[in-house]
Order: sequence, then structure tokens, then C-alpha cells
Amino acid sequence: MKASLYHFKTLRDTPSDAELISHKLMIKANMIKPIASGIYTWLPLGTLILRKVENIIRKELNQGNCLEIIMPLVQPKDLWDESGRSKEYGPELLGFKDRNQRDFYLGPTHEEIITDIAKKEITSPKDLPKTFYQIKDKFRDEIRPRFGVMRAREFLMKDAYSFDIDEDSMHETYLNMKKIYKKIFDKIGLDYKVVSADSGSIGGDKSEEFHVLADSGEDTLAFSDKSDFAINIELLDEKNPEKISGMPSPDGNGKLSLKKGIEVGHIFELGTKYSKAMGLTVQKDNVLKEIFMGCYGIGVSRIVAAAIEQNFDDDGILFPESISPFKCYIILINQKGNEQINSEAERLYLELKENNIDVFFDDRDLNPGVKFRDANLVGVPYQLVIGDKVSSDQTVELIKRNNQQKEVIKLNEIINRLKN
Repeated sequence: MKASLYHFKTLRDTPSDAELISHKLMIKANMIKPIASGIYTWLPLGTLILRKVENIIRKELNQGNCLEIIMPLVQPKDLWDESGRSKEYGPELLGFKDRNQRDFYLGPTHEEIITDIAKKEITSPKDLPKTFYQIKDKFRDEIRPRFGVMRAREFLMKDAYSFDIDEDSMHETYLNMKKIYKKIFDKIGLDYKVVSADSGSIGGDKSEEFHVLADSGEDTLAFSDKSDFAINIELLDEKNPEKISGMPSPDGNGKLSLKKGIEVGHIFELGTKYSKAMGLTVQKDNVLKEIFMGCYGIGVSRIVAAAIEQNFDDDGILFPESISPFKCYIILINQKGNEQINSEAERLYLELKENNIDVFFDDRDLNPGVKFRDANLVGVPYQLVIGDKVSSDQTVELIKRNNQQKEVIKLNEIINRLKN
């Protein structure tokens, strides 16, 4: 993509109302634009990143035999009354009446909808097990939306729901989904931990959270230094972080240390909570059996912000390559009136595109300082600086964004280098 054909309007000043670094940098890089409290438009650059996260999630779920569907955002209140959650969920539910005075909610989650669908679609034990998922906008009427897309009222989420004939099969599905989640976060390239957690208003007897480790995280997590034990401290009897740090691990192995985390995923064994409330059964051996369910969420838009909270420096974002909007950023210097620099840059740009390497070509007529500032801000992993040397010895400068390491490289070596 060429800058001259793109919508690329970075800001020099940090927004005064932004608290977290991710909020500041996403606004400065023109990835998002606020439209109301806790509601954002994702602009072209932000949308590219969002789609890359989405595609990693979708690929791993599809390979794990999960089936993609699309459910409505607008949900009948009757279904929430049936499950008993219309009162339980609280004021985060945004309700309204249609022209016929029927009550609806904007969906913050989809357990009721998917259970109602399963009642109509799963009619025999032969239909089990099944796992359905969607990647869709959700709405929760947060009392205090803040931190940009980290705690927004409208957000993009992946939610999956599993259906099994018995508890053992449900647990097997749960463990399989946990493996899929680990593959997803490994491929995105984030430093994360899986911790035992409270099930909250979703329900069920067992749940675990996936946290991106970052100093700005709202949750405090406790880890054993000798085992895999990890827990959100809200589940411990002792809540004082100073007392928890250094105390013996509850599993008997090692001592506890603390880190801050940003929750980006949550998986639950729901059991028969919704099946029992909403009458989801199948007949087996002439007996009606309630179906065992699980649900599994990933905050897609939150991952983008969490990745920035974990990967930034004084100049801007340091995106993991897997979700960077582009792989390389071409910067021209001294190009004005120099036909050879311009033609070599154009040729390289087209060659990169032909080799399916995502490239951003900054062909704007601006001074090099502005281009370097913007390249550092948006966090593209590699910068290719094309100047006078491309004419004299067919070389360009390759800069790695994460450590600013510079290397002079021949034009004919660039494709192999970036591919490898």
C-alpha cells in the first residue's frame, strides 16, 4: 500500500484524556477514532491489525473442528428471562423496545441465543459433540468505559460454545479448546499466562483466564516459582499482594510471585446451567439427558491494545510480526527530482507485493524525519531506507524496529531476507 493512496494521518500530540499507553498510541497512529464514550471507529490501519488477529483465531479454531456461525446482536429479553440472567447480569445489559413494545437487549454475550439454537438443531446424541463459534461485535453498557478499546462498551469478541453428551466429554472438549487457545496466543507472539479464575455471571464450576503480562494490567496474578500453579488473586483467601508475594504456593511447590495481567481470554465449563434452565436435552437410552456445555471467549479488539501495552518504546509501538499491519515500511530520502531513487523504490515495492510481503510505501513528499517518526510510531517490524546508495551500489538500509539495528543490504537480497 502506498501512503499517497492510503488514509494515513498520524498525530504529533498525545491525546490529553488517554491514560494507557495503548490508548495514546492507537489514537496518535490514527488506528481508532472515538465516536462516543467507550465507542470507537476502527480506521484502516487499526482494521488491518484487527483482521490479522481475527484470521489467526479463525484458522486455529477451524483446524480444531469448530464451526463458524453468525448470531444476531439484538436478542429477545424473553431468552434472558428464561435463563434467569436478565436480573442477574445487571445494568451492563442495554435494553430497548421495538415498535411493537417487545423487549430486546444488545448482546453482551450469546449463551442464551446459542442454547436456543441448540434446542432446535441438536436433536440426537449423534449430533454431539459440537462446537460453534463466531467473531462478532458485543455491547456492554460499562458504568465507566476507559482505557480506549481496553474497556470499551462496544468491542469485537470471539465467543465459542460447546455441546457434549456428558461431563467427561465436556471436560475433554474444554482441554482441547485450552490447547487451541495456547496455539492462538503463541502464534500472535504474546507473553501470557493461564490462571485459575472466578466464573462470575457466566456461571459454571471451572474456568481459566488467559492474561497478557503487562505492568498496566488491572488483574494481579500469582505464580509458583517451582510449578505451573497460577491463579488470579481474587480466588485466594489472602487478598493483600504484599502478603501473597513469597508465601508458599497452595499446590505445595515453591513460593508465589506476583505479576500484573490483562485478561484477553476466558474459558468455562458451564455444565448444565443453561441446558437445565432452558430445556436443552436429547434422548439417550429412552431417558432425556441435559446437554453439557462450555463457553470460550477471546477479546479480539482487546488483544490489539494488550499487545501494545506489552510491546512499545519511547518512539511508538513494537508490534509482533504476526499482527503488524505491514511487514516492512519503505522510506524514501533525497528522492525529490531523483528519478533513479523513485524508479528503484517503485520496482522494489511491486516486487515485494508480488512475493506476498505486506509493504507500506511512504511516498509522501515530506522530510525524512517525519517519515521515520511515523514508521516508528506504527510499529512495522522492518524499515527499508532508500536513498543515494541505491543509485551508486544497489543497496538500501534495513532497520529492525524492535532494536533499531541497522544493516546495509543489496536490493536483490531483500526478498529472501524478509521471507526468512
